[in-house]
Amino acid sequence: MAVNLVNVENVSKVYGTRALLDGVSLGVSEGDRIGVVGRNGDGKTTLIRMLAKLEESDTGRVTHSGGLRLGVLTQHDSLDPEATVRHEVIRDMADHEWAGNSKIRDVLTGLFGGLDLPGFPQGLDTVIGPLSGGERRRIALAKLLIEDQDLVVLDEPTNHLDVEGIAWLAQHLRERRSALVCVTHDRWFLDQVCTQMWDVQKGDVYEYEGGYTDYVFARAERERIAATEETKRQNLVRKELAWLRRGAPARTSKPRFRVEAANELIADVPPPRDTSELMKFASTRLGRTVFDLEDVTVQAGPKVLLKHVTWHLGPGDRIGLVGVNGAGKTSLLRALADAARSDGETQPVAGKVVVGKTVKLAYLSQEVAELKPTLRVLEAVQQVRERVDLGKGREMTAGQLCETFGFNKEKQWTPVGDLSGGERRRLQLLRLLMDEPNVLFLDEPTNDLDIETLTQLEDVLDGWPGSMIVISHDRFFVERTTDKVYALLGDATLRMLPRGIDEYLERRHRMEEVAAAAVTVVEKAAPAVSAADQRAAKKELQKIERQLDKVSEKEAKLHTQIADNATDFAKVAELDAQLRDLGGEREELEMRWLELAEDA
Repeated sequence: MAVNLVNVENVSKVYGTRALLDGVSLGVSEGDRIGVVGRNGDGKTTLIRMLAKLEESDTGRVTHSGGLRLGVLTQHDSLDPEATVRHEVIRDMADHEWAGNSKIRDVLTGLFGGLDLPGFPQGLDTVIGPLSGGERRRIALAKLLIEDQDLVVLDEPTNHLDVEGIAWLAQHLRERRSALVCVTHDRWFLDQVCTQMWDVQKGDVYEYEGGYTDYVFARAERERIAATEETKRQNLVRKELAWLRRGAPARTSKPRFRVEAANELIADVPPPRDTSELMKFASTRLGRTVFDLEDVTVQAGPKVLLKHVTWHLGPGDRIGLVGVNGAGKTSLLRALADAARSDGETQPVAGKVVVGKTVKLAYLSQEVAELKPTLRVLEAVQQVRERVDLGKGREMTAGQLCETFGFNKEKQWTPVGDLSGGERRRLQLLRLLMDEPNVLFLDEPTNDLDIETLTQLEDVLDGWPGSMIVISHDRFFVERTTDKVYALLGDATLRMLPRGIDEYLERRHRMEEVAAAAVTVVEKAAPAVSAADQRAAKKELQKIERQLDKVSEKEAKLHTQIADNATDFAKVAELDAQLRDLGGEREELEMRWLELAEDA
């Protein structure tokens, strides 16, 4: 029988006049893999913070089993800005110690792309302070994952990870023995990792067996039985359920729920998009030419990202763009956007971008545009337009579109300055759509959006007639909203992938295998080491390890002496000089250890 790790008993939490959680009772046991979903602001983060005892409840209690080893990833890290990555992640372990630990090697390679942390200016010795929020978050995640825990609690762990990083993290968590509670809007990730779901809604938490697909099936059935009056939301659930039932291209898990009533619920639901009708409508709005790239080269500073690319974005094309970080996805969109804004006068460093005369581009960048903080949400939308034409005779007012994007009548009168990051993101996208563009560039549109808002956004895009390019690490969103996937694999080319993101991951895996094989060939080409040399190397290795232990002891004593003589600056300077000498000695010993390790 599974041991109970955490008990949440009759817990309530009120902020102002709003009850986020009202009499909630839950439990986490060994082996549980729990995904937490719900709208932004409904209490997901509050729930897991109370679960981890980082925040106290107003009523009820949370109890942990004795000696519980708990690891928590919050949305705000507690890393020391003056420390190095090495100090925070692997502490004071010597290179030969951590390099010999398979778990540490796997985490560093999975999250950073290599043991030398490519992309970080000084590798493991990079100081944390100047790093971006995304880089700091990966460091915090790495620090957590190399430890052993009974329970891991993660708040949005896929933020700032690329498609490969998310796939690695899913596999890593599946293979860990620790229990898991995870808040995320990444639906593919939930399906890959979780075997239970908690749905936080209006003060209550509803529990479901299975991953995200199972949750959608069960929720549709629950809402059918409850005969909910929220017709709009129910219809969105039916639509997503129908899409999942038909099978997404990259799905690997088989839903456990095959509820007959749920299947009846979607029997008359058509495919999400009428592709041929949308293409026809897009052609009338855009003509034949949207963007034509002829032998284009794209650079970011001195770095060449794409070379000799010839590509055609036609009317009604819905393209998902994936690739390794730094391969040029955003740079490609910016090059196209610059050409569109300048009527073709601004061109890449080489080649030509031809822009259709009727192109009206809306570009959702990763940066949230600043708006006057005193402006109300509805006013910010009405500034752009009072009504919007969604095609095929569909029209919506600014207020109606606000409601579609989760801004109810009360929220529409909230000042922009009081909105959360996710709400500002929604508002930014809403304003772009109100301007009636016929070409959309969406760069990481899912950042900070909850699952329900993502579902509503997908519903709006289903009927939007135009050309679209989506850059996203959320593979569920890419598969749901686009018809073709193109990839930048880091080799300065742009390739179409008929089998989508699965094919992208396979290609990247093959590239890594080829690189590893090349290293092996080089190693095999090195002169063979005799048995006598191997024995000598092992003997010297043992001697160096004893020397390293002595150096560590001396360093520890010096640190203690420095602390004891903190007010004697002359003495501290003398001790610090000795410490630096020891550091040099350690570095030489470790270099020699690594050289001998190959022979041994």
